[in-house]
Amino acid sequence: MAAKRTGEKSGPMLTVKWTKSTIGHRAAARGTISALGLHRLNQSVQVVDTPVMRGMLRRVAFLIEVEEPAGTTQEETK
Repeated sequence: MAAKRTGEKSGPMLTVKWTKSTIGHRAAARGTISALGLHRLNQSVQVVDTPVMRGMLRRVAFLIEVEEPAGTTQEETK
């Protein structure tokens, strides 16, 4: 049986803001936006900075803005 997920998020966080509509884009882009937890345009959410999340963000980079916390850089997260 699979392990239960806890609601706690650990590790560095990224703030993701949905800035452009998915109207006219492929279903995969709409699904990725939904999987990131975004429901409304201009909504912001915080996600854990993992390779999986980075891949999801890269797939919809033309629809979102991503902010890293002020004290971290790309080299520190590797």
